[in-house]
Amino acid sequence: MEHRHLGRSGLKISEIVYGNWITHGSQVENDVATSCVHAALDAGITSFDTADAYANGAAEEVLGAALKGQRRESVEIFTKVFWPVGPDPKGPNDMGLSRKHMLESIANSLRRLQTDYVDVYQAHRYDHATPLEETMQAFADIVRAGKALYVGVSEWTAEQIGEGAALARELKVPLVSNQPQYSMLWRVIEQKVVPTCREEGLSQLVFSPIAQGVLTGKYKPGQQPPEGSRATDQKGGADFVKRFLTDDVLTRVQQLQPIAEDLGLTMSQLAIAWVLQNDNVAGAIMGASRPEQVQENVKASGVQLEPDVLKRIDEALGDVVNRDPVATEQSSPKRRLL
Repeated sequence: MEHRHLGRSGLKISEIVYGNWITHGSQVENDVATSCVHAALDAGITSFDTADAYANGAAEEVLGAALKGQRRESVEIFTKVFWPVGPDPKGPNDMGLSRKHMLESIANSLRRLQTDYVDVYQAHRYDHATPLEETMQAFADIVRAGKALYVGVSEWTAEQIGEGAALARELKVPLVSNQPQYSMLWRVIEQKVVPTCREEGLSQLVFSPIAQGVLTGKYKPGQQPPEGSRATDQKGGADFVKRFLTDDVLTRVQQLQPIAEDLGLTMSQLAIAWVLQNDNVAGAIMGASRPEQVQENVKASGVQLEPDVLKRIDEALGDVVNRDPVATEQSSPKRRLL
């Protein structure tokens, strides 16, 4: 397993990050989830990504239990704050990046994760209802209290990242990462977000590098999605993946199969290796519903794709690739606190 520095910091993370969005506390039983985490550890993965909102807090609990007994210094744990969590949350401060919500959320996340600190605490979205100064000051206080070592954001626009980075410098907050969606099919961060992050000293922790399973090739044009796949999951997966389930996209994706075969890779390994060719990407977050998926996908670590291979990929996918930077803004809902 290769490791990379996260942003302009000294923190090294595994370039394959194990994430438990949708799966833990929801799609798979806890014993299977624990087996997946242990398979990740056995494969050399040291970095684990979750969020308080995943499965309404259950994903953090499952991850915390699965990592119990591991040497804390040997793993990096990332979690997030923004969305409401808990039994029937109704309060006006149950969502967003206010100081009140952030300080309460970090305390609850640490309890669920069974740890004294997280390595990176991330703003799950940008909060238009709270002054950015208040959010960054809260981050600074959380870091100085030893509850988080570094700070990150998720799905922020280039402009928001720039403004946050300026405040972080003033407050001496170690803002080191952005967590966006990024894959062969979804490249909207390349035009604005990546250049801004390079300038400000942030890396990308990318999610959905296999486009919610579409880049594995299992979805065929003109056919119904396989039973049990993400596209048939009504707990959130189906809504997220449907943007890619057009015959045009699926036909193009099938053209990646011979490229992967020529390299001795599976299509999922090719997709993960592709995002890791971007030198601003520190880690590709992958999930798993069984240990075998972990064992397969970690083989993408260290794979180098030559320029001619990257060109073949671009030619195969053609105009189905989304590069519109506005899509990042649209994927970050401007929801106000209720």
